[in-house]
Amino acid sequence: MNTVKVTWLGQAGLLFECCKKRIIIDPYLSDSVGAIDEKKHRRAPVDERFLKINPDVIVLTHDHLDHTDPETLAHYLEEDTGVCVLASRNAWQRVRKFGGNNNYVCFDRRTEWTEGGVTFMAVKAEHSDDRAIGVIIKAGDKVYYVTGDTLYNEDIFGDLPTHIDYVFLPVNGVGNNMNFADGARFCERIGCTAIPMHCGLFDSLDMNDFPYENKIVPKIYKEIDLEV
Repeated sequence: MNTVKVTWLGQAGLLFECCKKRIIIDPYLSDSVGAIDEKKHRRAPVDERFLKINPDVIVLTHDHLDHTDPETLAHYLEEDTGVCVLASRNAWQRVRKFGGNNNYVCFDRRTEWTEGGVTFMAVKAEHSDDRAIGVIIKAGDKVYYVTGDTLYNEDIFGDLPTHIDYVFLPVNGVGNNMNFADGARFCERIGCTAIPMHCGLFDSLDMNDFPYENKIVPKIYKEIDLEV
């Protein structure tokens, strides 16, 4: 059995370490959004340790600046880095401009990709980016579902596998994301352990108030204890 370590990078960013691979999802480790919108300066400083890692895979669920951030991605995508980038179509159009010998995969809904024993599958997300996706990750003996930014939509459930161990989802209720109430309904529908995200960087929401009992509230830059 392969051990899977998951660290929350803030906002919707995650670092998976499993099967001797480092997988980064939607990293936002800059203040790019704050430079555009004074109300959205980040409330937690960047931990530069995470800008120095060498990821094997980067997953980008959609083309919004706090998910596909050129300033952050420039630390990971150079001429000789050889990263496999799984990006939803609009994010793919942006990120492939980095070039180099990185492998830019247009990761549309229902596309599957296997890398080093980890399987990825893109699933529907309902968001203002019309090509947004969520991603199912099968690693070791567990199934992880990162919804990406999304609203509650019945069509999503038809894309999902019958068994999911953990769901990572936005619950901030703005920017076309689920709020606490709809996020809890979403988790009840799936019936697994939930890790609420997308709070605390631009707002003062307390994810401990998320009304779903079987949840793990992450701490920024800390490994998430998925066994509690």
